[in-house]
Amino acid sequence: MVETALIVGAGAGLSAALARLFAAEGMALALAARDTGKLAELARETGARAYTCDVAKPDDVNAMYDAVTSDLGFPDIVVFNPSARVRGPIAELDPAAVHAALDVTAFGAFLVGQGAARRMAARGSGSILFTGASASIKGFANSAPFAMGKFALRGLAESMARELQPQNIHVAHFVIDGGILKPNDPRAEARGVDGLLDPAEIAKTYLHAHRQHRSAWTFEFALRPWSEKF
Repeated sequence: MVETALIVGAGAGLSAALARLFAAEGMALALAARDTGKLAELARETGARAYTCDVAKPDDVNAMYDAVTSDLGFPDIVVFNPSARVRGPIAELDPAAVHAALDVTAFGAFLVGQGAARRMAARGSGSILFTGASASIKGFANSAPFAMGKFALRGLAESMARELQPQNIHVAHFVIDGGILKPNDPRAEARGVDGLLDPAEIAKTYLHAHRQHRSAWTFEFALRPWSEKF
């Protein structure tokens, strides 16, 4: 039976690595983003279908799930990747910009997670995987909105795991604690050999989570380069 994977917040980097790996595994693939134009090349490469979705809008999220289900069947694995950053001293942050960032990173995660949970609970199986960051567990100076969003996402994931794992739905959170390597990355020389996370290697961990036997599920994975300080 062919599995279906949905990557929400798809783009270059980790999302593209996930798409390539899932396609290589023979999965039917759905990619969702606010701007699907940027997904055209990746969709052609992987045979994926692309869907327009603003994760902060409930109607968009519901329409995405309906369309994916109609085209490919409901996903066996849903990956949530979107996030938004607003930088600056706490006293100078624009409240509207902070609100918009939280709408993506936290509220969007809730909407996508809720939509997956409703459908997977009815079926009795599935994997919901949330992409976190260093900011999920460490609040850095001048980066309060990102920490707020990622802390909220981690809390959401943990709550969902406690509720849904007894229903045979694997919920996992991934702390990406380091920079992700990009093509022709100017940081690579300064970081040294394997000083940045290889997105293809990160993707293998997501697949491993999805394939784990339910007698030994992992809730949280922390991934960092061998040279990254804790």
